[in-house]
Amino acid sequence: MTKKLYLAIALTLMLPVLVVAQTINPQGVSNSMQQPQPFLFTINTLNPAARGWSLNYSGGYGERTVTPIGYDGVDQNVAVKGYLGAKFTLLASMGIGFGNNGDIRSLQQAEVLRDFIGGNEPTGVRIGAGLGFRREFNNTQVALSRITAAYENLNWKFGANVRFEKAFDKNRDGLDIISSIGIHRQISGQLFGGIEAVGQDLEGFWEADEAEGGARLLIGPSLNFAPVASRFSFTLCGGPIIYATRSTIAPNEFATRELPLSNGFTMKFNVGFKF
Repeated sequence: MTKKLYLAIALTLMLPVLVVAQTINPQGVSNSMQQPQPFLFTINTLNPAARGWSLNYSGGYGERTVTPIGYDGVDQNVAVKGYLGAKFTLLASMGIGFGNNGDIRSLQQAEVLRDFIGGNEPTGVRIGAGLGFRREFNNTQVALSRITAAYENLNWKFGANVRFEKAFDKNRDGLDIISSIGIHRQISGQLFGGIEAVGQDLEGFWEADEAEGGARLLIGPSLNFAPVASRFSFTLCGGPIIYATRSTIAPNEFATRELPLSNGFTMKFNVGFKF
């Protein structure tokens, strides 16, 4: 657990520095920098150019997925994101999932985040943290906290999260850690492209009896577009979900988090509207 914690935090804090080293044209503010949420799986605090309130609609489809990487079926989500002042960002969302097995489930989540390093200028590095709570599709109650890192300029977007989750379920890890990164490079105008990756239970690479089945990874291409003179922004991301390791725990011992027998995939999109 300690190794996993140090590795995840170090990755989140070091990657902005690597991106800054490749910065091109760091001055100015584009419409792309004024959008509230450039990535799908990686949550960011609001930079000064994007501060305000927005409504975000997202949806997706997945097969052989596990929360929080995806939903096994079709899911639809509506989120409100806004600036509370003093570098605080509020994010509240609710969703409904239509499972491949015919069931219908719901999810609710709320978080408050704050920048502690940076956040005074639209460009540059921001590092923050936050607290929140989620009720998952399977009705499990989860307390969460998040460390965020972001870097933005006219040509690059970077985001990284380390999320700590405490599920109030005896069959779950005492503390679950989910890491994610997203990197976008300007393709043309306000169109950006890159990759986004999510890792969960990565201790499965070095612990044979990982409590929730083993390590799982999602990595795939990501596109982001914020049209000029528009309040809308669009993000698309998807890719394979790789169940990289398998725990030696007996099958069905922790049925609520049993991993699928083969790798899966998910595809998600987001449409944001800034008020």
